[in-house]
Formats: sequence, structure tokens, C-alpha cells
Amino acid sequence: MLYLLYNLLRKDNRKRMGNIMATDRLEQGLRKIKEYVSEEESERMMTSDTLKELAPDLRKYIVEFGYGDIYSRPGLDSKQRQLVTLASLVTQGTEPQIKTHVKRALTVGLTKTEIVECMMQLIPYVGFPRVQNALTAAKELLENE
Repeated sequence: MLYLLYNLLRKDNRKRMGNIMATDRLEQGLRKIKEYVSEEESERMMTSDTLKELAPDLRKYIVEFGYGDIYSRPGLDSKQRQLVTLASLVTQGTEPQIKTHVKRALTVGLTKTEIVECMMQLIPYVGFPRVQNALTAAKELLENE
């Protein structure tokens, strides 16, 4: 933990990027996000005002940790990562994030059938209501496929 904090605070490991402290992890996260979204959407993610005043560092943490650390790990390809992510989001009942990641799953090449079957596979574990809510959240995006 101290090693991580030390590396985040090292002067040679950071620079200013607007009011967001850029680190190697942030830069790696931004590169990784571009595999899933357009340049425009990537910029919007970093400048979104939705929770900026309430939690100004939230976006930075999502990009650094989620994409810079976790999504950048070896061992799974982008399709596998999106299936795992979708399964996790369905189990948590997080419909807004399900919509986001269905869009990303389609971007990396998952098919409508693969996405639906991923969710259907969860019925014995999370129940019909969670899966029905997830499919309802994903419906609009999947109907266009």
C-alpha cells in the first residue's frame, strides 16, 4: 500500500492535466479506454460534469484503477473482459452501467446472442428479476444489432 502511494506521489511520475493529476496509470487507462470507445466518448468520460462537484476524483479513479490497472492486465481478451464485466453488473443490478458495457461489448465484437446468453446463464444464480432488468436495460442497444 505504501509503495503504491509512494509511486502515485513521486514527482517524476505525475504531471498536471487540467485539474486532474495525470499519472502513468491514468495515461494507460486512457489508452485502454480507446479500445472500447471513440476518442470523443473518451474525452467526455474525463470531463463529464455529472458527479464532478460531488466526487471530483471519481472519474480519475475509474480510469486509473479500472482501465489503467484492471483492464490492462494480461490473460483475458477484450471480449472475455466484457462478458465478465457484464455478468458482474447483472448480479449487482446496475442497469445504467449495464447499458454502458453492452455498448462496449458490441464495440469489441461480442454478438447480440453472446450478450443475451451471458445474461441468461445467470438466471440460476441471481434470479429472473435481475436478468429481466438487465435485458430490459440492454434491449434498445441489442435491437439495433
